[in-house]
Order: sequence, then structure tokens, then C-alpha cells
Amino acid sequence: MLNNKKFAGIVYSTDHGTICPACNRPKDKCSCGKKSVQKNDGVVRIERHTKGRKGKGVSIITGLPLDGDELKKLGKTLKQKCGTGGTIKDGIIEVQGDHRDTLKLELEKLGYKAKLAGG
Repeated sequence: MLNNKKFAGIVYSTDHGTICPACNRPKDKCSCGKKSVQKNDGVVRIERHTKGRKGKGVSIITGLPLDGDELKKLGKTLKQKCGTGGTIKDGIIEVQGDHRDTLKLELEKLGYKAKLAGG
């Protein structure tokens, strides 16, 4: 047995879900008071991804404070402005092609604080 507390504890478990890195307790029973990641910081990020799409690029919009029908309406409007297709998955809007500059301008016109993210 190890006497050092640094190395004692659960190595892997799926019983509790996500574990807080600071206090090593389940997130819903976290006692340290630290929140590791904020869900929304008020900035809409626009990225370009090609991984898993056979080299085809898509513009991905994250951080929108919308859900449901509002997100679908915004996604449809943005896709029409770019003249391409796309999808909405898990609160993320994907627009086919590299349209980051156009998307940033349109989101800023709508009052969002938009930022180009990634390399």
C-alpha cells in the first residue's frame, strides 16, 4: 500500500461522472467552490475545422446564448448570408466553407461580441 496521499485515490471510475480537478469530488458535490469552466463568457467564437471532414472546411460558431428555435433561425439566416449549407448540433452552428469574416460581420451587426478563434 502507498502511504503517500498524493498517489492514493481512484484511478478510473464512471460512477460519478466528471470529477473536480481541485478537490477530487464529483462536480455536483464539489466543496472547493472553484468552477473549472464557464459555460458562456459572452464571446461568440468562430473557428474553421477540417478534421474528420475529408479535407473540407467548415466554419463553427460556438458560445451563442441561444437555444432551440432561436438558434435554428439564426443558423438559417447565417447560412443564407453565406450562400451555403450547414447544420446546428448541440448548440453549435456549422456553416460549410470558410466564411469566418462574413459570419463575424453578420454577428456583430446583430449585437454579438464575435471573435475569430483558432490558428
